Amino acid sequence: MYLRDLNLRDFRSWPELSVELSQGVTVFSGRNGHGKTNIVEAVRYSSTLASHRVSHDAPLIRVGANDARISATTVNEGRELTTHLLIKANGANQAQINRTRLRTARELLGVLRTVMFSPEDLRLVNGEPAERRRFLDELAAARTPRLGAIKSDYDKVLRQRNALLRGLASHLRRGYGDASGESALSTLDTWDTQLSHLGAQVIVGRLQLLDALSNHITEAYFSVAPESRQASAHYSSTVELFEKDNRDPAVIEAGMLVELGRRRTEEIDRGTTLVGPHRDDLVLTLGEQPAKGYASHGETWSFALALHLAEYALLASEGTDPVLILDDVFAELDTKRRERLVGVAQEAQQVIITAAVGDDLPDNLDDAVTGAHQVVMEDGVSRLE
Repeated sequence: MYLRDLNLRDFRSWPELSVELSQGVTVFSGRNGHGKTNIVEAVRYSSTLASHRVSHDAPLIRVGANDARISATTVNEGRELTTHLLIKANGANQAQINRTRLRTARELLGVLRTVMFSPEDLRLVNGEPAERRRFLDELAAARTPRLGAIKSDYDKVLRQRNALLRGLASHLRRGYGDASGESALSTLDTWDTQLSHLGAQVIVGRLQLLDALSNHITEAYFSVAPESRQASAHYSSTVELFEKDNRDPAVIEAGMLVELGRRRTEEIDRGTTLVGPHRDDLVLTLGEQPAKGYASHGETWSFALALHLAEYALLASEGTDPVLILDDVFAELDTKRRERLVGVAQEAQQVIITAAVGDDLPDNLDDAVTGAHQVVMEDGVSRLE
């Protein structure tokens, strides 16, 4: 799989960008803040419908514009598909493949697969659980786009349920003996049912992904840091998971309903949902200790690197090499970690690299470079030289 061309309009600092890409290594170099990361952010967004830098879409739209557009042509085993994504400041984003308008942008998932390394990756290890949940959900959606739609539906129900808990707390406290209390609690019961049904599927999707990913994580970490303790990952949930049943959505759905009932009073008092996959975590461990809070800086980088190496190995094992994106990471890595990353890059069909200066690119990748572009900025506008 490789990206043949990329076109941007009003994306971040780019009023316009049209660039042809080829297999092998493409390098975008330029001073920090001049817009090179914005290019790979757009590629990644086309793949996952999420930015690795911000949690919502508004910052992706150039100042003064109403929307942004990303068009990308992906070649996969000789078949070309061009995706068009309109990112709107207000309202739902719009998407199409070739000339076909899609019902939702999520139907783009799976057309382009990417694995991205960036300085922000340290947050996967030492950051908040939301970072690790996003890692799981984006990879799950890349492998099985249906899971992306389920997670989106879950988030919508979660917002509605939280709005009810906050807005009708006084009614909810009155109980079923009061007319307004009965109405509010009946509505809450309905949201509980929907949340549990969707939440169980999200949890099962994550567990099945981790089943496939765990050995890759352990092996990748060992390849990067063989002298360190063994790395592992397990799923921690607010819903009780029994080993023999924890891949059965019906069992997890029932367990989630029970837990929501048990914590209902607390949720009403706090005005938020305390049970479900939005509260779960991917726990990363080194030996017997959690990596977060106990890993050294080098171990943290090794674990972050291992997670993406494992992601790449899993996707590649399923038939198609993803596009590998290396966003200004070589300057952050020591020699050993550079070598491991270069080893993967040399095997990839396409690699897109950003670097502040050309010297940041390891010498043993020079021969693989098929395209090099200099990014400059004038008056807040990025362009290619």
